[in-house]
Amino acid sequence: MNLLSHRFSRASISVCMEQAIALPPVRDEVPLKRSQRREIVEIALAYGLILLVIWTPPPMQKVFWYTAATVITVLMALRFEGWKTAGLRWTNLLRSSWVVVAALAVAAAILMAGVRFHTLHLPRPFVVDRYAGYALWACAQQFLLQGFFLSRILRVMKPGQAVLAAAVLFAAAHLPNPLLVPLTLLWGFTACLHFLRYRNLIPLAVSHAILGIVLTMTLPGPANHSMRVGLGYLRFSSAATHPAVPVSRALTQP
Repeated sequence: MNLLSHRFSRASISVCMEQAIALPPVRDEVPLKRSQRREIVEIALAYGLILLVIWTPPPMQKVFWYTAATVITVLMALRFEGWKTAGLRWTNLLRSSWVVVAALAVAAAILMAGVRFHTLHLPRPFVVDRYAGYALWACAQQFLLQGFFLSRILRVMKPGQAVLAAAVLFAAAHLPNPLLVPLTLLWGFTACLHFLRYRNLIPLAVSHAILGIVLTMTLPGPANHSMRVGLGYLRFSSAATHPAVPVSRALTQP
């Protein structure tokens, strides 16, 4: 019996030693934690610079704008995994385009409400450049939200938590505008879920541009401070903006 126990003990020790050798050493967990810290630092740095741009008055605002653009571009370039990974691809384009159809339906409802309540306005002068510029800015916002922030948050949190965190960051960047904050929270959450499912950024950028332009045309400037956020919202003056003209008059005036 003692001999059997002795052999069993030796065999158990041998198996435990083999398992211990097979297990990765504890120090292998350190790079993972360092990687997560890197993600958090990059998120905090980029978001902090964006907040400085939003809340800093001119002329320093321009300095922070160029600084933020440079830093974020460098951070993305250092870890760029390709345009397809970033969501700029043809894959799933048709399958994911339902969000564009939904955006058009919502935009049509907003336009009809604007006509009904006489709030649908066109800016003066009515130029396509104004909306083309906003469309490009909408694309940039989506690229930042999904390509920079969401991709990094996913390496720190679970997908559901990452989607919510990215949406909250997106909405908080639109403070203190009481209209844009809830709208961007809803859109940010929806857009991040859509991106995780289809991994295509193009329909999201198009939908963002459609909804943003329609809101600009429909909502009175004094009511939403011309879609401004941060310090621009607090310092908004309706007299300093271009006057808006009702659609009925804009289409009949030269």
